[in-house]
Amino acid sequence: MGIFDKLSTLIKSNINDLINSAENPEKMLNQIIIDMREQLAKAKQQVAAAIADEKRLRDQANAEYRLADDWEKRAVLAVQEGRDDLARQALVRNNEHLEHGRQLEMTWQTHQMETEKLKASLRELNDKIEEAKRKKNLLIARQRRAQAQKRISETMSGLSEKSAFEAFARMEERIDTAERQLRAAAEIDEEFTGDKLSNEFKQLERGATAGNADLQLLALKQKMGILPAPPAEKRALNAGEQGSATDAEFEEIADQETDGRPTNGDRTRS
Repeated sequence: MGIFDKLSTLIKSNINDLINSAENPEKMLNQIIIDMREQLAKAKQQVAAAIADEKRLRDQANAEYRLADDWEKRAVLAVQEGRDDLARQALVRNNEHLEHGRQLEMTWQTHQMETEKLKASLRELNDKIEEAKRKKNLLIARQRRAQAQKRISETMSGLSEKSAFEAFARMEERIDTAERQLRAAAEIDEEFTGDKLSNEFKQLERGATAGNADLQLLALKQKMGILPAPPAEKRALNAGEQGSATDAEFEEIADQETDGRPTNGDRTRS
C-alpha cells in the first residue's frame, strides 16, 4: 500500500468517525479540514524523504562514474609506465565502478519517476484540501440556513389558533369589555348624579347664546343698511322686550333675505 493510499484510508476513517459522532456540523467540517491538513503535512514529509532518496541515488551514481574515470586514468598511467599488470587491474576497477554507476542510475531513474508521481499526488491532495476549505464555508452557510428555517418552522407550527393568536383575541375581547364597562359606568353616573340634567341645561344655554348671536348679527346688518329696519311698532315692542325678537320675526326676515323678496320696509317705500 502506497503512501497516499494509507493517507486516504486514514482520512476516510477519521471522517467517517466524525460524521457518525458529529452533533455540530460546523465543528465537524472544521475538524475534517484540520485532519486533512495534518495528513497533508505528513505526506509532504514523506515526499520530501523520497526526493532526498532520489538525490542520494543520483549522487551515488555520479560518485561511481567519477571513480570509474579515476581508475581509467590510472590504467592509462600504468600503460605509460610499462606496467600492463597494473593497467589490467585498474581497468577491472573501472568496469566495476561503471557497472555500479549504471545500476544506481537505473535505480535513480525509477525512483525519480515514482517521486514525480508522489509530487503530483501531493499537489492534487493540496488542491482538494483547498477545494474542501471553500466547500466548507458553503456547507456551513447552508447548514445555518437550514437551522434557521427549522427554527422558523417550529415557531410557526407553535403559533396555532389555540396559542399566541388566541391569546391576542382574548386580550382584545377583554379590552372591549373594559371599554363597554367604562361607558356604562359613565352613563349610570350621568343618570343618577344629576349630570345628565345639567348637561341638558348646558345645551339649552349654548342654543340660547347662539340665538342671541344671530339676533345681534341681524341688528348689525340692519344698522349697516344691508337689511331694512323693522317697523316702528316692532321696534317699540323690541325695546320693551330688551332687544329680543321673536322666532317668527327672525325667520320672516331671514327668509326675505335669502329669497330676495322685499321686506315690509321695502314695500312701504315702494
